[in-house]
Amino acid sequence: MTELTHEHTEVLVVGAGPGGLTTAITLARAGIDTLVVERHPGTSPFPKATGVSTRTMELMRAWGLEERVRAGGMRVQPTVTVSDTLTAPARLTSPTVFPTDDEARTVSPTTPCFCAQDHLEPILLEHLRAQGGRVRFGTELTALSTDRMTGVTAELRQRGSGRRTLLRAEYVVGADGPRSTVRAALGIGVEELGTLGEFVGVTFRAELTDRMPRLPSVVNVVETPGAAGLLVPTSADGRWIYARAGAELPAADPVELLRAATGVPELRPHVLTVMPFTMAAHVAWALRSRDGRGFLVGDAAHRTTAMGGIGMNTAMHAGHNLGWKLAWALRGHADDALLDSYQAERLPVGRANAQRSLLTDAPDYDALAIDLGVRYPSGERAPHAWVRHHRLRRSTLDLFDGRLTVLAGHDGGHWRAAARALGAEGLPISGLAVDRDLNPLDGTFEERYRLGPSGAVLVRPDGYLAARLDTSTATATDALRTAVDHAIGRHPVALTQAS
Repeated sequence: MTELTHEHTEVLVVGAGPGGLTTAITLARAGIDTLVVERHPGTSPFPKATGVSTRTMELMRAWGLEERVRAGGMRVQPTVTVSDTLTAPARLTSPTVFPTDDEARTVSPTTPCFCAQDHLEPILLEHLRAQGGRVRFGTELTALSTDRMTGVTAELRQRGSGRRTLLRAEYVVGADGPRSTVRAALGIGVEELGTLGEFVGVTFRAELTDRMPRLPSVVNVVETPGAAGLLVPTSADGRWIYARAGAELPAADPVELLRAATGVPELRPHVLTVMPFTMAAHVAWALRSRDGRGFLVGDAAHRTTAMGGIGMNTAMHAGHNLGWKLAWALRGHADDALLDSYQAERLPVGRANAQRSLLTDAPDYDALAIDLGVRYPSGERAPHAWVRHHRLRRSTLDLFDGRLTVLAGHDGGHWRAAARALGAEGLPISGLAVDRDLNPLDGTFEERYRLGPSGAVLVRPDGYLAARLDTSTATATDALRTAVDHAIGRHPVALTQAS
């Protein structure tokens, strides 16, 4: 029998897709010992999702990855077009959940990027390892148990050698897809929200962009009789996916089908894969999204269809939300109530996005509201404004990673001092005041933060406003301590919320 080795980690993440990698990166950047296991031999070899939202690009910017992600970007329109064939004139153009670059720049330091998941995942993987995170591919979870008092026990098996490991951890995160092993082991059920049916996708390479009368859209609907379907660009070097309804193609050779759909009779595509898939949506969080020591992110918690391009981004945002909360609980900065807030904050978002992905005749999207307008019971995303900080032009969104942050008006030195007092007690918190630490550059900072001269706001490590502060100098430290306790779940006190 194969020898059983014993190991320990603080957090076990099962699944190395975008949701799992984002969770692990957020933990590793906070110094948490994190192990990711993935049963496949590497990151995804398939393009899968192709839209990286504005909010996700804000995370990439905060982690110093924006330029690398954009290097794999495509020149496409953030729209859905309908035409007879791909190369025919568009008959209808409608918006998606992605804003234009000009729209995004009014409220963010960055813009969406259209690149495939198989470009994004290796970048996330490399960054995770650079932060000290560990990843084991070809390793599957074979048994899992959790105990609120003693933690997590997991049995892992390396698929090639059969080597088994008994792992002890404080928490486990299931990011292992729609048929999640972690979810099943935790006894968490699934609420099916609906399906759009069975489809088959053909991934192929062909030079098509130069043949089109317009820049390709994110999704190109073609209505050619016998070849109706969707054509989605997935790379800048001519890789596409053609998807159509049905469990299989009408013929073994898809070339004639691709010629009809593209409107290029002489097309000689290089077919890479032909794969069936189901467009379905479910949510596990309607029952529980955590079970003592176990949590779910990504398709394990909220499966969306491919419509709208929101699944990967939703998974990454959930992973970011969960990661900092686990890190703060593990470091003793927060109580268990902070972990309970994961479900309260992300369940409504996951459900709404899963339901939205089932809409085939969707109304006009307010793309910025869907992506950047997500509100939690505790507050809203901190606004973007350009400031000068340490002689550098920075967005306010660049200031929050890894700590609580107090932003104060130009008469807010008492809030700055209060933050320093709490920091001296070991809390990761910083205080920044206008004219002392920050110099607003375009006149929008005070307006967007609704910040008076002696007022302040408390911002969480994930860039969400936690409280508005406005009191006398004598009570600033007590007021800030109360706000911090509320923000990190130490005491469920009544507080004026950031709304």
